[in-house]
Amino acid sequence: MTSRDTIFASIRRSLAVKGDERIRASIAEDRLDRSPKGVIPARAQLDAAGKLRLFVEKAEGVQATVARVASAKDVPGEVARYLRDNNLPAALRMGDDPRLSAMPWKETSIDVEKGRSHGLDLSAISHAESAIAETGTLALVSGHENPTTLNFLPDNHIVVLHAADLVSDLETIWQRIRKKFGKGEMPRTVNFITGPSRSGDIEQTILLGAHGPRALHIVVVEG
Repeated sequence: MTSRDTIFASIRRSLAVKGDERIRASIAEDRLDRSPKGVIPARAQLDAAGKLRLFVEKAEGVQATVARVASAKDVPGEVARYLRDNNLPAALRMGDDPRLSAMPWKETSIDVEKGRSHGLDLSAISHAESAIAETGTLALVSGHENPTTLNFLPDNHIVVLHAADLVSDLETIWQRIRKKFGKGEMPRTVNFITGPSRSGDIEQTILLGAHGPRALHIVVVEG
């Protein structure tokens, strides 16, 4: 038994409890649920259509491009169009995300490679866990499904977002992630991405691609 265990055992003895009482646990959980929340701006507390409009406005305001498709099966065609219109090779790096893998990539001429990036990929695609309408920000969690290297190393980052995963504010993102993954299963990293990488450190001139992708293209699946 560690010193920590000894201390907690002593506290439980003094309270005449064992530590596994369901009623006591329910009371504690209820108090946490009812604890006062911080101030959340009202501007993004909109219906689904309003949140999507605001997200697109904010994302495009920071030099991201946004395309909207009807269903997941339309994503490969939109990605092919994006690569073609920007004179990029029909090659793409992605992780093991089952949502991306289920899309009909073979109906396009795109050469898809799977796994983390080693810095030689020109374009990569990830699937967002969620996004914030208030700021036009994407939220991506780390793991083999969507390796964090894809967020930083390729010059062009394409991110798929299901409209149903779009939330109003940052606070809701953390609620969703905690609920999905649970205690002890949280992802190692959560990356928040707002537009392509940029820096204004040199003579206060904005430079895209300073610390990551030069271009960010968001494909919103509305269906």
